[in-house]
Amino acid sequence: MSHEALMGDWAEGTARRPSLPLARVVSGMAGIDPTGWKAARPPESEGWAYLAACETAPPAAMELAAVSVGNRDGLAAGAPLFALKYRLDTPLQGGPLAAFCDRLARRAPGLLEWRMLGVGSAFTDACPVALNPRLGGTGRQEALLSLIAAVEAEAARRGAGLVVFKDLAPRELDLLGPHLAAARYFAVESLPVAVLDLADTGDLDSYLARLSPATRKDLRRKLKQAGRVEVEWRTSLAGLEGEVRALYEATRTRSQVRYGDFEELPDGYFEAVSRALGTDAVFACYRVEGQLAAFNLLFVEPDRVIDKFLGMAYPLGPAHDLYALSWLENVRFCQRIGRRYLQTGQTAYASKLRFGSALEPRTHLVKHRNQLLHAAVRLAAPLLSFPRWDPDLRRLDLRQRDKDGAR
Repeated sequence: MSHEALMGDWAEGTARRPSLPLARVVSGMAGIDPTGWKAARPPESEGWAYLAACETAPPAAMELAAVSVGNRDGLAAGAPLFALKYRLDTPLQGGPLAAFCDRLARRAPGLLEWRMLGVGSAFTDACPVALNPRLGGTGRQEALLSLIAAVEAEAARRGAGLVVFKDLAPRELDLLGPHLAAARYFAVESLPVAVLDLADTGDLDSYLARLSPATRKDLRRKLKQAGRVEVEWRTSLAGLEGEVRALYEATRTRSQVRYGDFEELPDGYFEAVSRALGTDAVFACYRVEGQLAAFNLLFVEPDRVIDKFLGMAYPLGPAHDLYALSWLENVRFCQRIGRRYLQTGQTAYASKLRFGSALEPRTHLVKHRNQLLHAAVRLAAPLLSFPRWDPDLRRLDLRQRDKDGAR
C-alpha cells in the first residue's frame, strides 16, 4: 500500500468525526485536486502549481505533505504541510540570550529542538489554506474542524508536539482564527510583509515625489550613476541556473538575520518555479560589463508584483547600488504592467519603509499537544515573537519609543 493510502486510511479512521467531512493527509499537493484548489483560493502566484513545484526536491531537513478535506462536491478545504525539527530560539538574532541558547543547544540539543508540524509552506509569506467558497456557515465550520483534527492526528502520528499554522495574513486570520482559538491555539507574532502602494503614481517621478526630500535626492543620484548597469527581463533561466543560485546563496550568507531551515530552498527551486508559473515568474537580471551582478525573482499577480528573492554578487552589487536600482526598476515594472502593489516580503525593513512601504502583519497560531508544554510555550509567546528580535524592527521600535517619550 502507498504512503499516501496509509496516511489517508489512518487520518480517516482517527481524525474524522461522525458529522464531519472526510479529511485525508496525502503525500503532497498532487493529492489535492488543482481545479478545486484554484476555485477555493483567490488568484495568486503562490498557488497549487507553485506549491507542487516546491515539492520536487525539498530541503533535507524538511518533509512535505498536504491535507485534503472532501465532501460530495469535491474539495471542501485543504492546505500544504511541512514537518521539521524546530529550534525554539529561531526568532533570536544575536545578543546574550541567543549565545546562551546556542550553548544550551550544544549541551542538550533536545531541550530547544522540538518536532513541529506546520500548516502552510516554508516557501511562502502567507498561509495558503483553501476553503470552498460555496460552503455555508455550517459547512465551512465542519470543513475547518475536520482539517484541524486531521492536522493534529498527523502531528501525533509523526511524534510532533508543536503544531503551527504559519504566517496567517489578515484575511486567513479572520477566517481561521476563531476556530483555532476554540481549539486552544494562541497567537505568536510573525514577521510582517512590506507592501508599497503605487496608487496614483503613473511614472517614476510621481512615485519619487512621495518620498522624503533626502530619500528622493539619494535615489535620483543613484539613478544618474547607473549608466554601466544593464537590465535584462526574462521568463526563462536557461543558461543562468548556476549563477542565479550562487547569487542567492551569497546574499543569504551575508544576511544579518538567520532563520535556520526556513532559509533553505529546494534543489532546482528557481528553474522549477519558472517552469510552473510561466510568464507569471519574471527574472530581472542586472549586468555590469557583461557580468551577472544581481537578479530579482518577481511573481506577477492580478493586483501586485511580489519581489520574491534578490541575489547579488559582492562587492560588485553594492558598489553599483543595485539594491536601490532594482527597487526602482521594480516600481517601473509595476507601473508598466498596471499593478498597484509592490510586495517585498519579510526582513530588510529599514530600506523598504524608507522607500515608502507599509507593513502588513503576519501571525502564527500555535499549539503544543502536551498540556504542560502548551502552557509553557504560551507563557513564553512574547519572547518567541519574531518582530521583537528583528534588528530593523527593534531599531524602529526604539526610535518610536524615543519620539513618544519626547512628547
